[in-house]
Amino acid sequence: MKDEVYWWYIILESKKGSEEVLYHVAQASNSIGAETSEAQDGLKTKLYYRSDMELEEWIGRVSSLIKGFVDLCICDAGKEEWRPWIKMHKDAFPPLLVGDRLVVLAPWHKHEPGSAFGTGYHASTQIALKLLEKYLKPGDKVLDVGTGSGILSIAALKLGAAKVIARDIDPAVKKEVEKNALLNDVTTGLILEIADGTIGFGEIVDCIVANILYEPLVAMLDSFKKILAESGFMILSGLLLKERESFVEAMERAKFSIVEELEKEDWWGVVASHEVR
Repeated sequence: MKDEVYWWYIILESKKGSEEVLYHVAQASNSIGAETSEAQDGLKTKLYYRSDMELEEWIGRVSSLIKGFVDLCICDAGKEEWRPWIKMHKDAFPPLLVGDRLVVLAPWHKHEPGSAFGTGYHASTQIALKLLEKYLKPGDKVLDVGTGSGILSIAALKLGAAKVIARDIDPAVKKEVEKNALLNDVTTGLILEIADGTIGFGEIVDCIVANILYEPLVAMLDSFKKILAESGFMILSGLLLKERESFVEAMERAKFSIVEELEKEDWWGVVASHEVR
């Protein structure tokens, strides 16, 4: 039926304590919603996806993200018919002011003034947006590592960046980034590269922004050092508060100095620059 309204769903099984990984899978795969419940031997997480792509494409995207996680697997997938709770789900994501100049809107709020940023409701993304608003200077060149839906890249351009190189290892993000750029009237300044972190990146940038996991952030600190301008800064988020101490130690080993820290709920983000010499 042409007017049929439905969503796809994918159910993941995982061990207890894997909530952080599940969150990043949901965010990186551009899920429009998720619900997690306890199962007998761990957790079951149901991720919802738009029907404008085939289910097989969403499964492929999720499969690539969970590859290597031995305790995480897809156990079911299918179609979710429209129900009244879908409206409740939408109502749970009203327009959200982040900082002084950014408004996060889910795509169904596009008729309202502001910018539609998709998954910008999560605490770690809000941390990155607030810090980006405070520290980005007009004309800056920015590298966005693990861009996902492109929210931070789009925000940087809206805030005055001259150029943003958005990188992600997943080729499937291309459509999502392009769609979100159009929703926000971003037509110039954004360069999307399908690449692994900073591998092969040879430019010098004024700002590095990354809202990803602890392990890849630590692994890339030395490469960040090489591509960040002497007067530049980096904004790193996606970190849990409990990871703060060890991450600060890693930054110190890489000769970075903390400029500002910000926390929200259980999440932590940081602005850092080259150590004063």
